[in-house]
Amino acid sequence: MTMLYENIRLALFSLRANKMRALLTMLGIIIGIGSVIAIMTVGDSVTATVTESMSSMGVNNITVMVQERKEEEESEFGLMWASDDDAKKPAPEDYITADMLRQLQQTYPEDISAFSITESVGMGEIQQGNITEKVNVNGTSLGYFLGNDVELASGAYFSEKELQEGAMVALISENAIDDLFQGDPDKALGQYVTVCVDKKYYNFIIEGVFKEKDDPSMNMYNMMMNGNATSFYIPLKTAQSITHTSGYQTLTAVVNPESNPDECADKIQSFFSNIYRNNADFEVTAQSLSAMVSITEKMMGTITTAIAIIGGIALVVGGIGVMNIMLVSITERTREIGTRKALGAPNSSIRAQFIIESIVICIIGGAIGIVLGCVGGITAAKMIGANAVPSIKSILISLGFSMAIGVFFGYYPANKAAKLNPIDALRYE
Repeated sequence: MTMLYENIRLALFSLRANKMRALLTMLGIIIGIGSVIAIMTVGDSVTATVTESMSSMGVNNITVMVQERKEEEESEFGLMWASDDDAKKPAPEDYITADMLRQLQQTYPEDISAFSITESVGMGEIQQGNITEKVNVNGTSLGYFLGNDVELASGAYFSEKELQEGAMVALISENAIDDLFQGDPDKALGQYVTVCVDKKYYNFIIEGVFKEKDDPSMNMYNMMMNGNATSFYIPLKTAQSITHTSGYQTLTAVVNPESNPDECADKIQSFFSNIYRNNADFEVTAQSLSAMVSITEKMMGTITTAIAIIGGIALVVGGIGVMNIMLVSITERTREIGTRKALGAPNSSIRAQFIIESIVICIIGGAIGIVLGCVGGITAAKMIGANAVPSIKSILISLGFSMAIGVFFGYYPANKAAKLNPIDALRYE
């Protein structure tokens, strides 16, 4: 232990004596460790934000979709893709019908509590005096609000009668009423608003005001895809009367909390396989959201690791720099090595001295890189709207990797120093 302490002290003394050279030597390690930590932090943060956003939609939810029958192959992530790029579009007779859903819920009443269904009408504008508010008009079933945890700030959800009759009523977001009604939800209730979609005008009565979710990833997606338009919900039948559609290509089954979503997905799959057995072109697939979350986490983790490995190449470059500077240091201290060996220092002592010095250089550089990587990663994650999650695992791995680099790239110079002939070393000028 005394020898270890002494070698560490000598290493620190050597670094202080050559501060600039030591800093330049550490630079490769700092950049390598910093880039790996930053990449891992951003990757883990994005993964956590995406999975949290998906989970907030309900881990018990099951996505049900009509898609073309094709020969498919499975990737290592469990994802399916078709071998043919020319996908057919389902005809109205291929869609899932309301009668099918009623029959499905009657078959498994203990598993399925509701169906979350949406029908996109399109992007529209609400004109209120001199104020214009962009809205994304969507028809929804009552189960949509349950499956997506839509919470009201004021008013009420659509009634069964309004849903069945296709009433001209709507739910509007808090963000929209901030501009249209000075942020007063109660003032908005019962008011008529005119929405312009594809140059056609529709009048709706505001029946409720829902709270906007504070979800960074969804807010970022909404800004990119919808020009920061807010959601505007109308009854599903009302939307279908506007779009002149019937049936559903995609929907979400909301599963009771007591039921197993994966088992329920198998039941739904089996139910529709029986109905679509005579349909040669299309089939219905059912996949639980929990399985999709797991697939997403695995895929994002693999991508992050792959990018981090590429960034880790800088560590190898940094390690070569450490080896180079240790060879220079041995050349400068040849007489010192000769003197120590003449006084009886064993080869193992000389070897340990230079390996420890190499490790100290890498650990200090690694520590600086970890700090810079965490700061950079957190900053980058916040800039893209993700929740910053510094990875403790990546920090520990990086620190261990720094020590490994010190041993690996320090061994050759240390071994070379240990094998010096003391007489030749004392004569060295």
